[in-house]
Amino acid sequence: MSLKSLLLLIIGIAVLAFVGLNWSAMNAPTDLNLGFTEIRAPLGLVLLGLMAALSVVFVAMVAYTQGTVLVETRRHAKELAAQRELADKAEASRFTDLRAHLDKEMTRLTDSVAMQTREMLSRVDRAEMGLRDRPVDAEVSRLVQAVENHNRDLHARVDRLEMGLRDGLAGYVPAPASVRPAALTGQSYQPAPAEHNPDPTQDPIGSAVPR
Repeated sequence: MSLKSLLLLIIGIAVLAFVGLNWSAMNAPTDLNLGFTEIRAPLGLVLLGLMAALSVVFVAMVAYTQGTVLVETRRHAKELAAQRELADKAEASRFTDLRAHLDKEMTRLTDSVAMQTREMLSRVDRAEMGLRDRPVDAEVSRLVQAVENHNRDLHARVDRLEMGLRDGLAGYVPAPASVRPAALTGQSYQPAPAEHNPDPTQDPIGSAVPR
C-alpha cells in the first residue's frame, strides 16, 4: 500500500468516527434555504452527502485522468514502436544499399585489376617477342671482341712488366754464405784503405765473389 492510499484511508476512518460520535446532532432536522425554496432536513447528513458526492467526483476525475494518461501512454508506445520499426526498416534498407554498392565497387575493381593484368601480360609478351626478334648476335660478338682485346692488352702489359723486372735483376749477384757482415761475426768493422781501381768491372768486394 502506498503512502497516498494510507493517508486517504486514515482520513476516511476519521470522518466515519466523527460522524458516528456526533450522529444525533447530525441527524437533527433543520430548516434549510435552497435559494428558491426552503426544506427541513438534517444539516449534518446533507453536508455528509455533499462531501461524499465531492469525493466520488474527485475519484472519478482522478480515474478519468489516469485513464487518459494510460491511453495516451499506450498510443505513444504504439507510435514509438511504429517509428522504431520504420527506423529499423530504413536502417536495413541502407545496409542493403551499402552492401549492393560495395558489391558493385568490388566487381568494378576486380574487372579493372583483371584488365590491367591482361594488359601487363600482353606487354610482357610483346617485350619477350621483341627481344627474341632483335638481332643480338652482333651485340654479343662486339662484347666478346671487346673483352678479348682487353685481355690481350692486360697480357701485353704483364709481359712488359716481367721483362722490365728481368732486365733490372740481370746484373744482381747474391753474396755467398761465407760472407757475413761485421756485425754478425762480432768483429769491429775497419774500412779498407782507399785504392785506385782503374778497372770499373772489378768486384769491389774482392775475390770473394766469383765472376
